[in-house]
Amino acid sequence: MTSEDDFALLDAWRAGDDRAGNELFERHFDSIHRFFDRKVGGDAADLVQVTFLGCIEARDRFRGASSFRTFLFSVARNQLYRHYRSKKKRDDLDFEVTSLEDLGPTPTGHLAGKQEQRLMLEALRSLPLDLQIALELHYWEGMRGPELAEVLDVPEGTVRSRLRRGKEQLTERLEQLASSPSVLASTVSDLEGWAKSLRDVVGVE
Repeated sequence: MTSEDDFALLDAWRAGDDRAGNELFERHFDSIHRFFDRKVGGDAADLVQVTFLGCIEARDRFRGASSFRTFLFSVARNQLYRHYRSKKKRDDLDFEVTSLEDLGPTPTGHLAGKQEQRLMLEALRSLPLDLQIALELHYWEGMRGPELAEVLDVPEGTVRSRLRRGKEQLTERLEQLASSPSVLASTVSDLEGWAKSLRDVVGVE
């Protein structure tokens, strides 16, 4: 599977080929559902659908300078922000400072089996959403500088500082939220490992 194949499917879907749309949806459903899962509760499935349809609408504005995956996650991020601005009836929501915790109750750690995973989920949810998304795409989707810059719509240098700031704030929140020194020590000693372990735990149920 290549990005070119994905764009060919997208163009065929836009031209009326529903089978092409179904194939594209099946290829990327898990990763986009994982993006919305634990952020929007029961609205995840609807936002997945809206994201794929949004790709059709945004196709003409996409220059093709990066992969279809980054294009898809860019649309998903915009849909997530639009969802919360509409839900809260606030166009001025700043996701550089606003966290999921600020936005209201969403599912947290009921699927996570280990204390470290539950702690990590809670800490991620308390970060500003821009930082949470940067860390999740880095750990769960393996995205690096150029891809993250495309999705987050910031310069690559800003991506590096955002990841550094995200890791620092994540560690601080873990220290505040940990129920015991042993759980904290276990989580912080392998921050990347525990973050990556959540990839499948918080994926499709």
